[in-house]
Parts: sequence; structure tokens; C-alpha cells
Amino acid sequence: MNPFAHTTLVVELQAGDTERFAVLAHLSYDAADPFVVTAVFSHRGRVLARWQLDREMLGEGLRRPVGVGDVRLRPTGGGLFDELRMEFLGDAHPDGGRHHAVVFAWAPAVSAFLRRTWQLVPPGREEVRVDDFLAQLSVGP
Repeated sequence: MNPFAHTTLVVELQAGDTERFAVLAHLSYDAADPFVVTAVFSHRGRVLARWQLDREMLGEGLRRPVGVGDVRLRPTGGGLFDELRMEFLGDAHPDGGRHHAVVFAWAPAVSAFLRRTWQLVPPGREEVRVDDFLAQLSVGP
């Protein structure tokens, strides 16, 4: 079995006071790092941002508001227009504010991707290989 899952979705990005515009979201999952979903957002071949998301939090965000830090997720819409609203807070601006972007993804597509990850590693069956992690830390450059 392939230990990876990947999908590309058309999502809408709203940065600052701008209107929403379409970008691509490339979601990937590697069973070797079972808690993480990587999201890469791109537009016209240019990578706009890369975030590592907690897989459990992503699933919870489809059902209820979650997150209090740099990533906040919550369901919006209704019926066929169910969306997952993903709010990202980035680095600070010189004026003291922070970069801020909101991505809206079609919730059923995110759900389908998560189901594929759960087939690879069911929730609650994730393993952390502490010995491998410690070995990586002890290897110097």
C-alpha cells in the first residue's frame, strides 16, 4: 500500500481586505509523519504559503471551531456550499500587525482527503518512533 495521500483542490483565498480569488491547495499526507497534513497554496505556479496542519485539528475544524494560535479552523455555509474556513496568521508587519489570510475550501473535498489519510493510519493508531527521533537529533551536521 502507498503510504502517501495527495490531492489538489481549487480553494478561495482572501488576504487582508481583498475579495476572494481562486488558488490551488495541494494537500499531502505521509504515513511516516502521521499527525501532519501539509498544505501548500499556489497561484499561477508560484508558491504563496506552506503550512503543516495537525490532522486531528483539520478533521475537528470540519465540525466545529478549533484553534487559538496561528491557525484557526471552522465550518461555514450550509448544504452543498459547506466550506472549511482556514484562517492563518503569519509573521509580524513592521507596523505591529500580522500577515493574515483566510482560505475557504469545499468541506466535502477536505473530508474525502481526510478519509484517505484515515485509511492509511486510522485515528488513534498513529505511532511516534521516539528512538528514531532521538537518533536524528544526535546526528550532527
